[in-house]
This record gives sequence, C-alpha cells and structure tokens, in this order.
Amino acid sequence: MKPLGVALLGCGVVGSGVVRLLLEHADRLQRRAGRPLELRHVIVRDTEKERLVKVPEHIQGTDFQTVLEDPKVDVVVELIGCLEPARSHILNCFAHRKHVVTANKAVLATHGDELFSAAHEAGCILAFEASVAGGIPLVQALSQGLAANQVTAIKAILNGTTNFILTAMSDRQLSYDDALLEAQRLGYAEADPTLDVSGMDSAQKLAVLARLCFGVSIQGDAIERRGIQNIEQVDIQYARVMGYVIKLIAEAWMSDHRVALHVEPTLVNRFDPLAQMPGPYNAIEVVGDIVKDTLLCGPGAGQMPTASAVVSDLIDLALGHAAITFNSMKLWSPDRGIGLLSPSEIQSRFYLRVNAEEQPGSLAQVTGILGKERISVASIVQHEQLSTQRGLAVPIVISTHTTNLGSIRKALEAINELSCCMAPSIYLPIAE
Repeated sequence: MKPLGVALLGCGVVGSGVVRLLLEHADRLQRRAGRPLELRHVIVRDTEKERLVKVPEHIQGTDFQTVLEDPKVDVVVELIGCLEPARSHILNCFAHRKHVVTANKAVLATHGDELFSAAHEAGCILAFEASVAGGIPLVQALSQGLAANQVTAIKAILNGTTNFILTAMSDRQLSYDDALLEAQRLGYAEADPTLDVSGMDSAQKLAVLARLCFGVSIQGDAIERRGIQNIEQVDIQYARVMGYVIKLIAEAWMSDHRVALHVEPTLVNRFDPLAQMPGPYNAIEVVGDIVKDTLLCGPGAGQMPTASAVVSDLIDLALGHAAITFNSMKLWSPDRGIGLLSPSEIQSRFYLRVNAEEQPGSLAQVTGILGKERISVASIVQHEQLSTQRGLAVPIVISTHTTNLGSIRKALEAINELSCCMAPSIYLPIAE
C-alpha cells in the first residue's frame, strides 16, 4: 500500500493536534484510509520553540522548498493562517502537483477564485472542511449529504468566541467587557479579539459557504456585517422579556437569483435551536428545497475538533473520494448569473432601542419618524424614569413589523438628530 505522503505547514494549536492524530492513531487512520498517512515534513518558523506536541526531529524543518522538492509528498496541510505567505505557498503546491488541505478561511474568502482555479488547472484538490465550523462536517454535508438539494438559506452561529461572550452575558448577566475577559482567560478569545467580535471571522466563513451553496464569489470583507461590541446588558434583558436571545448570526438566502449575505447580532426566538447553543459551540441551520430544514451543531473551533476535520480531508484524499467531490463542486467556476441583494433591501422585523428624555412628546416624535418611513410598530416598551432628575434618558424599546433595512437606517439617523434623544440609537434584526 503506497502511503499518502503528508507535509504540514505550521504547528500551532491546530497543527499540534494534527501531528498528534497522525502519530498516535496511525493504525486507526490507516484502516479508515485504506493506506498509511505518512507525516514526512513539519515546516515551522522556529524549530527550537516549545510546542504542544513532540515532533520527531528528523521531519521538522524551516525550509518550505524541501516539501515542494519531495516527490513522496502528495498533500500539504496549510495551517499558518493569514493571507501571505499562505496564498503563495498554496499556489506553489499546485504548481508542483501537490494537493492542499487548509483550515484558512481568510485566504479562501479573499483569494478563492484564484486558488480554486489554480487547483483545477493543475489537476489538484483544495480541501477545506476545517475552514468553517471546526469539527462539524459541514462541507461534507453540503457537498455530499445534501447534494440532491438546492440550498435556499443558511442561518448560523459560526464563531465560538462571540457565542461564549453572548452566552455569558445572557446566562450570568456579565457585562460585555467582563465576558470578553473571561473568554480570553479560558482561551476562547485572542489577546486581540477584533477578528471575532467584529464579525469578520463569521463573514469570511459565510463567504466560503456562499461559494459552496450558491456559486457566489464574494470576499469576506464585502459582506455586510456588524459585531457584538455595542451589545449592552440592557439589550440582553429586553430581548429576554420579549422572548428572544441575542446571537451573532451569519445568514444567507437566495431569492429570484439574488443572494443576501449579512452577519450581525440578531434576536433569535428562545425556543429556536440556535438560541440554545451554549458557550463556544457552533450551529448551522440549512434549508434545502427538498429536505427543508436541517441542523448541524458541535464544537466550532479548538485544537482537536479542527484537527479532526483536517484529518478527515486527508482520509478522503487517500480513498479517492475527495477528487470526485472536488470536481463535482466546480468551485473554480462561480455562477455569474447569481446577483447580490443590496443590504438596504434586506427585509426583516427589527428591535430598536432609542434613549430619550422622559418628557412630553418624546415618544410621539420617535413614532412620527417611524411612520414617515412607513415602518409599522408591533410593540413599544418604555419604563418609568427611576430618577427624579430631569433630562436623564430612558430607553424606548420598539419592535417593528417586517420592513427593509434601508428604512430603518434612515429613520434612526433622523431619530438621533432629535433634541430629546441621546444618540446612538441601535437596531437589531429579529429572526423569523
């Protein structure tokens, strides 16, 4: 049995997990793959650095060129992250007729057209199960298990860091800052959490899914997104009173050959499975035209869940399944007939919080602006001012009937200009 020769670029958290799987479970993997998965190279920047796993010295090095020149390397696992040198290394692998497995959603979301085309032209495979939703076999489910369907919608929690923070804010009434500090202490959030809390990580993953499900080529930073940094405990509490939980939702749906894509904090009905996803878990609700609703959930990040996804791609490559799936997906040829829906056209119900002085006419001014923009109000909650000091703002919380995002933004811009209101007012979509 000819081994599948594997080289690893990067040996951080996930890379260490991959090494551990390949070395400690070699017999099991050989049975599953039908042949040995032979780890031939582990390329790192510093061979003296202490790692989470012991890498045999004879396979550890710093020179990527040794991988390209090794004829026994069949597949390169790219786990260095970022855009460069990851993009260049992946292209070099294809130029040397070596397959690539990656967990790098950023490079796929930014350079997907180039990378998938290069793989196809070289007769190679670019496998990416680990790039979205960690240990959840989402790419396999979409490309194989649901292959008979046209996916019409995706609604998902794709970032474990933000889900941990929002869960802590909801379940234990922590402030955003305190929840973030706890996430960092437990290793769920980076020292600089911007990629996660800004929604960019989720947007990059949604870009990958949009290519897979809808044939749409879009960069992650072109997707409409808002993060969780401005969510306050008052919003968490009002959402609970209304029967909702706030989650960072990545959503895509297709209608009339146009796709809407956005990532933002959203009020989700407390009985919805997405609302019940705890801590760092991910969950993806997929709607197919035949199967209707399906739900996949599990650990969306972390060393071993992501390493599991990487090794599952290696097994698929060894069995020959990956080549069939990759060629059938045609990800190098996005459907240019599919357009993108403008964010301002997105239709939803909305939660609005306006901080207004408790004085005669304040509420009437706010609702008057909403009426001018033809926004129909479903409910209004305004608590009595607790202090006797005049001029203090109290929140007016409004839920609307279905309207478009453009009208909401225009209305809030006008509301923020009112002398009785303290900007900024906020809006959050309400998931149906």
